[in-house]
Amino acid sequence: MNMFFMYNERILLHSLLMIQRISHVEIRETLGQYPIIALTGPRQSGKTTLLKLMFSDFRYVNLETPDTRDFALKDPRGFLAEYNSKVIFDEVQRVPELFSYLQSLVDESRLMGQFVLSGSQNFHLMERITQSLAGRVVMFKLFPFEFHEMKSAGWLSDDIPEVFTKGFYPALFERKSDQDRYYANYIDTYVKRDVSQLINIQDNRTFNNFIKMCATRAGQLLNFNDLARDVGVSHSTIRNWLSILETSYIAFTLPPYYANFGKRIIKSSKLYFYDVGLLCHLLNIRKGDISPLNAMWGNIFENMVVSELVKQNYHSNLLRDYYFWRDSNGNEIDLLYMKGESLIIYEIKASKTIKEDMFKGLRYFNKITNSDVVEQYLIYGGDVPQKRTDLEVLPWSSVH
Repeated sequence: MNMFFMYNERILLHSLLMIQRISHVEIRETLGQYPIIALTGPRQSGKTTLLKLMFSDFRYVNLETPDTRDFALKDPRGFLAEYNSKVIFDEVQRVPELFSYLQSLVDESRLMGQFVLSGSQNFHLMERITQSLAGRVVMFKLFPFEFHEMKSAGWLSDDIPEVFTKGFYPALFERKSDQDRYYANYIDTYVKRDVSQLINIQDNRTFNNFIKMCATRAGQLLNFNDLARDVGVSHSTIRNWLSILETSYIAFTLPPYYANFGKRIIKSSKLYFYDVGLLCHLLNIRKGDISPLNAMWGNIFENMVVSELVKQNYHSNLLRDYYFWRDSNGNEIDLLYMKGESLIIYEIKASKTIKEDMFKGLRYFNKITNSDVVEQYLIYGGDVPQKRTDLEVLPWSSVH
């Protein structure tokens, strides 16, 4: 009896956790404002679980299932006559022909909250939405767990190497999957299914090598020529392949902020991965086997913090545009965004000990910027917060 109670308690906790991932109230409210809700994000980020929990009164249709997809492709009118209201269409990018029919259906019915669409490839979803469903759909994105979600379930370790290498994909915690096998399968499935649907890859080995070469550049300035040389493909191929990583939510680029600073500002973007567990797997770092002595320690820590803030931005619909700043002398602000006419700036340091020279970049930027800096944060590898006169020191696990 106790085991049964504990099991159901875990299921309840999981349900509450997933509903909290994106505001339940906010999404439910959009049901009355738009005929279609769309949820996109990386494969296995928890989209299906979230939608089934939030829309338990909707029918669920998975368009990855061959016979269902065949029905939708060959007879879309008959398919939508069968599934004409309160339906979740999962992996909807697999049947892009449906979008035009959905447009006609929702325009004729004028009903709000008719359909929920989900998919793991942003490009195909956005392309069809732009063409057919503009003004009829509201978009949300779901990424692997945030820190506060992990904390609420008791899953966020205080051991940074463990956090690095395990990452934040739900299956690693809900099903307790072996992380090495999980990430190996993830990459294999990603290349064979998602990438092959977007472009024709002649040599999977070369593309896999490209992803690994990107991992070695996480948290660094992106140089297309150097990356093309190391991978052994053309500059244009690298640009195309990088857009695939961004489209399928594996990696993202952070643009530079260079307003009012003249010509001495670095104008290349920086590269990050959405999940540090996947990043570590690509770097051949396994199960906590990393220390501050590793050359990539600082880059992985910075990647973890930046990706956390990016996830919070999407999940909470904060509508922030993030940038970094660096000049030709190496002065840098790791992350910033505009708040009205002012700036919020972040410095990220992997050290567990707060040292005075960690504030140097923040104070230098304050001196030279033409904008007001209204908030500034130092995020570090320790666990004690500090509120100083001009800035706030945040432990890595409390970043916001």
